[in-house]
Amino acid sequence: MTVDVPASCQTFLAFDYGLKRTGVASGNRLTGTATPQGTIAAEGDARFAPIAVRLKEWQPDALVVGVPFHPDGAPHENTVRAQKFARQLRGRFGLPVFEVDERYSTTEAHSLGARDADAAAACIILEQFLRSLD
Repeated sequence: MTVDVPASCQTFLAFDYGLKRTGVASGNRLTGTATPQGTIAAEGDARFAPIAVRLKEWQPDALVVGVPFHPDGAPHENTVRAQKFARQLRGRFGLPVFEVDERYSTTEAHSLGARDADAAAACIILEQFLRSLD
């Protein structure tokens, strides 16, 4: 699956959204790689202050949010929450936000022995997104 992303979008911050923890990763289109950037341990609107700090630090062209689905592709409660988070990011920070199906990213991060599974999952989400670019 190819995602239509403008060529002007070269650098990205990705988020593995969770109710209590949100993993963060940075990456770029040139190398097609991502690097975990830690996890934000905050709930609700409290998460947006540390996100603003990361955005100021990394100056990404766009954001990527992992959106979970059931194995059969059906949405569930966290699907809706992640989509709302993506809309909030778009509204608060005025950057393009791309959503990626992130089924199994946290499971994959655990299987790889990640110390920070949420940031590792964000990294997996971003690398999946970067591979989808033409």
